[in-house]
Amino acid sequence: MGKHLTAGAQPANRKTITPKHHNTSKCKENYHITNSFALNTKLTSYQLSYWERESFFRGIDVAVIGSGIVGLSAALRLRELAPSARVAVLERGPLPLGASTRNAGFACYGSVSELLDDMDQQGEEAVWSLVERRWLGLQRLRRRLGDERIRYEGLGGFELFRPEEAELAARCAEALPRFNRQARPITGLAETYRLANGRISEFGFGNISQLIWNAGEGQIHTGEMAKALQEQALAAGVAIFHGLPVKALEEQPSGVEIHTDYGWSFRAGSALVATNGFARRLLPELSVQPARNQVLITAPLPQLPLRGCFHYDRGYYYFRNIDNRILLGGGRNLDKQGETTDEFGTTPLIRNALLRLLKEVILPGREVAVDSWWSGILGWAAGSPSSGSVAHVVAYSACGMGVIGMLVGKRGGGGGGKNL
Repeated sequence: MGKHLTAGAQPANRKTITPKHHNTSKCKENYHITNSFALNTKLTSYQLSYWERESFFRGIDVAVIGSGIVGLSAALRLRELAPSARVAVLERGPLPLGASTRNAGFACYGSVSELLDDMDQQGEEAVWSLVERRWLGLQRLRRRLGDERIRYEGLGGFELFRPEEAELAARCAEALPRFNRQARPITGLAETYRLANGRISEFGFGNISQLIWNAGEGQIHTGEMAKALQEQALAAGVAIFHGLPVKALEEQPSGVEIHTDYGWSFRAGSALVATNGFARRLLPELSVQPARNQVLITAPLPQLPLRGCFHYDRGYYYFRNIDNRILLGGGRNLDKQGETTDEFGTTPLIRNALLRLLKEVILPGREVAVDSWWSGILGWAAGSPSSGSVAHVVAYSACGMGVIGMLVGKRGGGGGGKNL
């Protein structure tokens, strides 16, 4: 997905911290962290009882921080590689904070205008490599959880163009043959992208002159996906602690000391940070920046003509059908500086832009009531996903929160820096 919140992909940020002696899984690289960074969260301080420490926090081999798509996928992979390892996932919220349960549920890997925009900045080779990782992440997510469980529907993805965007629309249409040649070995589809102008009237859009269909995209139910991942992790013997915010990480000769906001700490053999847009709160040396996306969902709509995932303006806007409603989000490009934040919330500027798109383009001439608003926080880094090292710590950021999250999660559990 690139610009917006999608599923699977909590695309997420990850750091692996492993002491020299530790060899629980296939992690053989040596890592070191030179500083710690505290979260500005004030909670009641207390100390663990003997029973709590011995039964719940003694002998943890790997502590995964963050229970989103990447965190749980990595924890599952660690258990597959090292069945005897004790893996614990630490989550500061009752549910994963960020974007894993706050996204749009798109199983996507890039609209034509979005990919062209990325190519202008990163080059074709890097972008197609990212498309392949997104595609592989989606396939692994579907294999692991099952299409029925996550309510996957391969309805395709559609990209909209207004008449005033004729130049961009022409550039995208011209790119279709080249894009299909490049996508064929990745998706296995003879024709991934095609013009679908004949379906504009079917969807009832207002002021849309061109439509491009991506046959390889689909949609999932984000909540069911997150529940399925959590169920699999628990069944695999992964311990999950919700409501446990981590304040700092500190390397010790015998492992990593995990400091919590409750005033107590415990030792783990290694730590894996999978908090994506919030990663710099723990590891400020990272280049990852948070990016907020604002989302609305309508009240139920009778005879809704839309089915599928829809992209607009280089992926900065996105909408879909779900349970006879429209879920619509995006608009971050209207205020990139203001939306580079890890604070949740919505703003009048973007709320109004989303409402205009809803009423003028998506459902013109219809009375539409908004049921609720929310926001999600994803993470961005130059050349997403990016990897790099600070001291002996390997960093990896999968940005955009797309289905690439499953692939990154597998890499995270598959051997630290060696597989990055």
